[in-house]
Amino acid sequence: MTRHRPFGITILAILAAIAGVVAATHTLQYLHIMPVWLGGVAFWGFDLGGAILWGIATALYAWIVAMLWTVQPAGWLYLVLISAWNLITVVLSVFGQSSISAFVPALLINGLILIYCLLPSTKRAFGPPIAI
Repeated sequence: MTRHRPFGITILAILAAIAGVVAATHTLQYLHIMPVWLGGVAFWGFDLGGAILWGIATALYAWIVAMLWTVQPAGWLYLVLISAWNLITVVLSVFGQSSISAFVPALLINGLILIYCLLPSTKRAFGPPIAI
C-alpha cells in the first residue's frame, strides 16, 4: 500500500534537503576545506569535534529526506529531533568561539523546519500516532 504524499510533506522534504546541504557546508568549513563566508567558525579549540557533529547531522538529514519522501510517519519525529539538535549545536558552536553570523542559515532553516513540523496540519498529514 503506497501512501499519498501531500504537498506540505514535499515542501518539508525539500527544506530538510536544504538543511542537509547547510549541515554539509558547516562540516566542510570545520574541516577547513570550504571557506567561511559569513564569519569565523571554531569549536572549543577542536574543529574536528564540530565537523563530526555537523557530519552526523548531514547523514541524518539524508536519511530523513528519504523517509519523508516515502511518507514514513517516523520521518516527522526524526526531523523534529534533528532540527532541534541542530539548533542546540548552533548554540554550542557560538559558545565555542564561532560567530553567530556564520550560522544564520542553519538557524533560519532549522527554525523554519521545527515551526512547520509542529503545525497541527503537518502532524495530521503523517497520520495518527503509532501505538507501541
